[in-house]
Amino acid sequence: CWMLNAGFVRDSGRINQGEGIMLIDVHGHCIRTREIPYCTSGKPFVWPELLLEMHREAGIDRGVLLPIIGPENTSIIQSNEEILEIAAASEGHFIPFCNLDPRMLFNHPNADFGFLLEHYKAKGCRGVGELTANLSFTDPRVMNFFAHVERSGLPLTFHIATREGNTYGLIDDFGLPRLETVLQSFPKLRFLGHSQAFWSHISGDVTRETWGGYPRGPVQPGGRVVELMRRYPNLHGDLSAGSGFTAVSRDPGFGYEFFDEFQDRLLFGTDVCLEQNRTSVLINLRDFLATGLAEKRITRTVYDKITHLNAMRLLELT
Repeated sequence: CWMLNAGFVRDSGRINQGEGIMLIDVHGHCIRTREIPYCTSGKPFVWPELLLEMHREAGIDRGVLLPIIGPENTSIIQSNEEILEIAAASEGHFIPFCNLDPRMLFNHPNADFGFLLEHYKAKGCRGVGELTANLSFTDPRVMNFFAHVERSGLPLTFHIATREGNTYGLIDDFGLPRLETVLQSFPKLRFLGHSQAFWSHISGDVTRETWGGYPRGPVQPGGRVVELMRRYPNLHGDLSAGSGFTAVSRDPGFGYEFFDEFQDRLLFGTDVCLEQNRTSVLINLRDFLATGLAEKRITRTVYDKITHLNAMRLLELT
């Protein structure tokens, strides 16, 4: 395999981690192509060897790979098969998800996604996503897709958008009413919430002007994310990216209490896309969790659940 010949196989070393500490990253991307820049950054998207190197530096033991299939959110499209090949060559380090667009199979609201989901599940995919199609959460094609994913038993990671066009992600309204409809409609589908429009709703003072960004300052009571997580046990929190990290770190006292209350449904992640993420999303949440543990603001039980045990249970990892 090309990656094995390139020295891609992970070693057994654990960097910057104490005895018994483990990290599983539930939100990662990488792509083989280095010639095409990531959107307008002028820099290449992370490739498998680089992502593995970054994981080693950060002490991340395993990482989920989410296929980039949507035309809305990047300059690069990849297949589920590419992700499966990268994961196979990593000898267990990378965990593959599959990704499908609700508009596939002739753009029909009754399309049968069952055979595709079962195919990729049999190939070793542990979840679905990151779903970024710029369609309404309650579009008939999306609802049909959710029904098939629910029947497959796989968890699903979604990205929320605040509008149609000039962006990517499933479209909701301020206050996330469409997400609530979906949570009600598919109680057995385990959703992993992600993106600015999701995590900004952790605070009750989010506004129509700020819900698509990274609001800061003390978290106010009445946050919609807190309400939805209390009401719907199928909603989980993907803590990756600047959105997840900012939500829990903007008010550390609240953040550590949030960890404690939802300790069984929060998952560590990074959402690394570029090499420059070495000094940001790769390590920010890791360090915030480690600080909470060292200062006894969270227990070791809470720390272990968020950093790896919840991922192992949700993704059925050994």
